[in-house]
Amino acid sequence: MEAQSSKWVFRMTPIRFLLLILAGVAAALAVYRLVVGLGATTNLNDHWPWGLWIGFDVLTGVALAGGGYSVALIAHILHIEKFNVIARSAMLTSLLGYLLVMIGLFLDIGQWFNFWRPFVSWGYHSVLFEVFWCVSLYTTVQVLEFGEIGTEKVAKSWHRLFAKAMPFLLIVGVLLPTLHQSSLGALYLTQVGKLHPLWWSPYIGLFFLMSSFFVGPAMVTVETSLAGRAWKHWVDVKIIRSLQRIGVTVMLMYLILKIWDLFARDAMQYVFAGGLESTMFLIEMGLGVIIPIIIFFIPWGKTRAGLITAGALVALGVIINRMNVVIVGMIGYSGAGYIPSAIEILVTVGLVAGGALAYCFICDNFRILDHQEEQHKVAQ
Repeated sequence: MEAQSSKWVFRMTPIRFLLLILAGVAAALAVYRLVVGLGATTNLNDHWPWGLWIGFDVLTGVALAGGGYSVALIAHILHIEKFNVIARSAMLTSLLGYLLVMIGLFLDIGQWFNFWRPFVSWGYHSVLFEVFWCVSLYTTVQVLEFGEIGTEKVAKSWHRLFAKAMPFLLIVGVLLPTLHQSSLGALYLTQVGKLHPLWWSPYIGLFFLMSSFFVGPAMVTVETSLAGRAWKHWVDVKIIRSLQRIGVTVMLMYLILKIWDLFARDAMQYVFAGGLESTMFLIEMGLGVIIPIIIFFIPWGKTRAGLITAGALVALGVIINRMNVVIVGMIGYSGAGYIPSAIEILVTVGLVAGGALAYCFICDNFRILDHQEEQHKVAQ
C-alpha cells in the first residue's frame, strides 16, 4: 500500500499547483504583516479590533475543526466502531484546522513578538486566557495523537508508546474542546448592548458549543466525500447518515433552544424586522439549520448527494453565524462598517490552501483513508 511505503510521494495536479501559489502568496504577505504591523496591512482599527482573521480564521476555524473531538467522542470514547472508518480523517482535518487557527491568531496579535507571555503571565480571570490555554493544549494533544499515525511510517520504535498513550490522549482531547468552544462564545457575554440581540444571549457560550458539535459530522461528511473522490476511498452512505443523525439531533435541540431564547428575551421581534441583521439571521438559520434538517428527513437525505448538500449547508451556516457575531451583529453599535483588506482576504485564502495541501501530502503518505481493515471489522 502506498501509505505504508517508505518512499515519500506528492502527486502534483493543476489544483495542487494553484493551492501552492495561493499558500506562497499568503506566506509572503504574512511576513510583510509581521514587519510593518496590523495598521498598514489590515482595515482593523479601534472600532474594529476583531475582523476577518479572528472571525473566520479563529472563531470559525475552531468550530469547523470540531469534527475531530465529536468523532473521537463517538468512535473512541463511546466505542461505536462503525465510525472508526472516518475517525482518522476527521482527526487529521481537526489537527490541521487548529494549526491554522494558531497561525491566524498569531498574525492577529498586535505585538506578535509577545505571543509567549500568556504561558508565563497567568491572567486567569480572563476568558480569553482560558481560550488561549485550551487551544494551545488541545493542539499539542492533537499533535501527540497524530504520533500514532506518524510512527507507522517514521520512528517506528515509538509506535507502541503512542498507541498505549492514545486512550489518555483521546479523553483529554475530548474534554478540552468543550471548554474553549463554549468560551469563544462566552467572550461576547461582555458585549451587552453592543452585540445585536439576535445573537447576544446569556446562552451564547452554549450555542457556540452545540454548533461546534453538530458541524463536526457535517464537515466530516463533506471532507470524506471530497477525499473519496480524490483517493477513490468511499465511505458507506449508511455510516455517513448515521453520523449525521447524531448531528441533526443536536441541531434540533439547538433550534428549539434558540427559538425559546428569542422569546424569553423578547428578541423575536427582531427576526422579521427587516434590515441587515434580520436578513443575515434568517439566512443563517434558514440555510444552515432548517433546510439541512428538512433534507435529512426527506428521501433525498438518504443519498450521498443529499447528505453532502446538507453537510455543506450546515458548515456554511456556522461560518455565517460566526461572521454575524463578529461583524454584522456589531455594525449597529459601531455605526460604521468593516470590509477586510485585500491582504487579510489573501492571507485567509492562503491559509486554507496551505491546510488543503498539508492534508493531501499526509493522505498521500500515511494511512488515513484506508478503510478496508475497519470496514471488515464492522462487517463481522
